Amino acid sequence: QVQLVESGGGSVPTGGSLTLSCTASGFINNKYCMAWFRQTPGKEREGIAMINSIDMVRYADSVKGRFIVSRGTTKNINLKMNSLNVDDSAAYYCAAGVGDGDGWCLKYTLSQDEYNYWGQGTQVTVSS
Repeated sequence: QVQLVESGGGSVPTGGSLTLSCTASGFINNKYCMAWFRQTPGKEREGIAMINSIDMVRYADSVKGRFIVSRGTTKNINLKMNSLNVDDSAAYYCAAGVGDGDGWCLKYTLSQDEYNYWGQGTQVTVSS
């Protein structure tokens, strides 16, 4: 059974940094695409960063140059968030997407429709 658990959320002042982690169980994550999404009340979930099975990364324009997604171990990915501002306040979700058939995931997308498994989320609050 695939499970994703996020950690590392919290409160930081504007300009601060925070690192989120996503720990996976039930699969080896380097065969999957892994991504981070975020959502604020009343808004659609936004894909902000992803890494696929050949370590290609993609970022939303809103976080490009400030956030870095990386693999820690085969069971963990991280999201290093720098230069945080109040617009980054949201619930952050980790997601995993499978490849075609039983293959490696080579997707290069931030569309939530392409991700099959989701964590419960962790809250990030940036104060002014």
